[in-house]
Amino acid sequence: MDPNVRNKVEYIIAVISEFAAAHSLNTLQAYRYLERFKGLDFVNRFYNVEHTLSFEDVIEDLTAYCHRKGGALV
Repeated sequence: MDPNVRNKVEYIIAVISEFAAAHSLNTLQAYRYLERFKGLDFVNRFYNVEHTLSFEDVIEDLTAYCHRKGGALV
């Protein structure tokens, strides 16, 4: 596997886990929420910027983005 792709996949998995912990969800619930409200697309599209931020900032960005897309978590 291409190392860049591997790094991106590992990062997205870590983001899902951190999002789950921040919102008291299990990882499957977090994945489904992020998928439904386009959070995974957001992380994938802006990976080159988001991976330079702290997880706290990324979770804050994701929460706000998903909320704008109709998600109920704040």
